[in-house]
Amino acid sequence: MEQDKIFERLLQIITRYHQQRETGPFVEYLDPSDLRRVLHLEEDRGLGNWEELFTWVELYLAHAVKTGHPGYVNRMWSGANLPSVIGEMITAITNTSACTYETAPVSTLMEKYLLRTMLELVGFDHGTGQMTTGSSNANMIAMMAARNSVYPEAKQRGLFGRQELFAFVNADAHYSMDRAANILGLGAEHLIKVPVDDHGRLIVPALEQRLAEVTASGGLPFFVAATAGTTVRGSYDPLPPLLTLRDRYNFWLHVDGAWGGAVIFSDRLRQQYLPDLEQADSFTLDFHKMLGTALMCNVLLFNHRPDILREVCSAGDESYIFREGEDGEIRDLGTQSLQCGRRVDSLKWFLDWKFYGQAGLAERVENYLELCQYAEEQVHQANELEMVVPRESFNICFRFRPPADIPVEPFNLELRERMHRTGRSLVGTGFVNNQLVLRLLITNITIGKPQIDDFFQAVIATGRELLAESNSRNHPSTTRQA
Repeated sequence: MEQDKIFERLLQIITRYHQQRETGPFVEYLDPSDLRRVLHLEEDRGLGNWEELFTWVELYLAHAVKTGHPGYVNRMWSGANLPSVIGEMITAITNTSACTYETAPVSTLMEKYLLRTMLELVGFDHGTGQMTTGSSNANMIAMMAARNSVYPEAKQRGLFGRQELFAFVNADAHYSMDRAANILGLGAEHLIKVPVDDHGRLIVPALEQRLAEVTASGGLPFFVAATAGTTVRGSYDPLPPLLTLRDRYNFWLHVDGAWGGAVIFSDRLRQQYLPDLEQADSFTLDFHKMLGTALMCNVLLFNHRPDILREVCSAGDESYIFREGEDGEIRDLGTQSLQCGRRVDSLKWFLDWKFYGQAGLAERVENYLELCQYAEEQVHQANELEMVVPRESFNICFRFRPPADIPVEPFNLELRERMHRTGRSLVGTGFVNNQLVLRLLITNITIGKPQIDDFFQAVIATGRELLAESNSRNHPSTTRQA
């Protein structure tokens, strides 16, 4: 194949895939062993052959999960916005690292513009920020910034022989907090999981008690993370009383808005779910989740600390790569990043921001919330379904209700597996109060009320199939044909 025909062929394949992303099943499911045989991964063919290479591409797409399909309601992300897909393609073809201005001049200025825009939107004054690989990484960097703020010498001398540090999180906080405590040398026992109320929110009096206990025993509370949209239930920790406790104990208050932080684009929803966010010390948000930017795309913002990232992340001899900017301004963004090589994620978000604008993104988030309200209503109206807990925000935690003689959890796991394998839908699972839930998430702009109706009809139909099969196994026919 001639070189100038390669992109033409590729765009034909991409266009066809995109046009068909909402049709048919969301996946042509095969077990791993069967899929391995279909893919012929071990075959020694295709060296230097573009036709064979495109065969691999076609195979990949034929058996990939259609994350833009309405049946894909499994994760906090789904099919990506087209503007950001264009950005991802341009990023790939230009193939540069965003660590320095000289290798990535446009993306450096785009990222700085976006960081200023987001700091202003959140209300952080004299702050700074960076785009990271995702909120798991952002949570760790925020915790590290808090650690180094309370122990500035930790960067050079470590934590040896120091007063013990303790961090506090919602008991349902994301597991990235556990990993951060491990990586940063705190230890799992120094990450205190605070109990939650019947809404899934961190119980402030319980936190206050834990803070007092740690302080009385000689420990130092240095970091509290408020979760803005817990992973399973979608609960928001209350910021105003946490800010009051911060004034008393002088800890760092971080807000993990990986999922629910998207409400900041709507003035109404921000006031409802994240009042006083502008007083927090740091905040993270994944653009690739509810807002639909292509994976991965995250921002981490700091309040009142313009030099914190340089102080925390910069280390070692960087003189071979980084250059000083004019008037003390950071010229190369890599100098305040944990990694040297940095993906160009700013172009994706820049194109989304320019195409949709704050008003368009606010409308999307508000619409998702209305669809979640509608979904909860449909669960209440269906005799076979039940909400395990009331909806807090964007997460619908429900399950199929089998007859009393059938165990609920194994039945719902089998129902979910049947829907997956038949390509009807892929819905998430989780546990609330030790009860298994099917977790419906709506992060796909192709989903409206008709698609939600289709989803629940598929759940009910699959549940009825399983009940019929169970009844057939338990009560086999005793009639014999002559």
